[in-house]
Amino acid sequence: MKKIFKSIFHFLIVLFLTITTQIGGIVYLICFVFFRRKKRKIRLLIFMLSYSFVSLFLVPKIAPLFGREKIKNTELIKANSFIYILANRNYVVPELNTVLDKVSKKLHERYNGIQLVYLDANFPFLDGFPLLPHLSHNDGEKIDLSLVYKDEKGLTNKKPSISGYGVFEGPKKGEFDQISVCKNKRKWQYDFPKHLTFGRINKNIEFSKKGTKSLIQLIVQQRKIGKLFIEPHLKSRLQLVNKKIRYHGCQAVRHDDHIHLQLY
Repeated sequence: MKKIFKSIFHFLIVLFLTITTQIGGIVYLICFVFFRRKKRKIRLLIFMLSYSFVSLFLVPKIAPLFGREKIKNTELIKANSFIYILANRNYVVPELNTVLDKVSKKLHERYNGIQLVYLDANFPFLDGFPLLPHLSHNDGEKIDLSLVYKDEKGLTNKKPSISGYGVFEGPKKGEFDQISVCKNKRKWQYDFPKHLTFGRINKNIEFSKKGTKSLIQLIVQQRKIGKLFIEPHLKSRLQLVNKKIRYHGCQAVRHDDHIHLQLY
């Protein structure tokens, strides 16, 4: 019975690491097979070092064979958290990397010092491999970007949550409330990102209409961008008119804490 519980325990670890990082489960299995006679703490250390090496140095060299590349972090483009990089959730096709570079430069020209901050993109390998909890981040052509915020000094690169998700800019009085519509349809997942903040921070900042509108306009001006998802009340509030800006449907999650964009 003890062996059965151990097997189940290791299976759940492999499953969790595969779901969250794509390659973590494989690295864990290899470490377990070759170092299972080591003490647990030693085995854990070996896994952590092995995983870090594979993720940060080996995967970026292999990913181009699958048509994807790591997002090029610069002074103008950064991940909201290093976790997105360590978990291999920062891969896109080259065309999307080019778009991000162009948008970040134009955003910087318009607002000096403001960075393009990304959240979940895609895993490095295999079209169709799901990047949960997303429904469509599985081909290298999608990415989530943070909204733009401001403090007492003006636009800022600070965000209201550690993950970048889950702090919503909800409908105001008189604005169409799509969130309530979906929740009334018992689409429980629509509001789920509120549980994915990993902690709220920077409570002195607030949503910037000006900055977010500028960012969205710069994105949809890119020829290779096919769709951008944002909540209807924000599209209306920001007076955005472009056929690329669409509503994603109640089957997804709400998009008033981030922007989703994709190619073609």
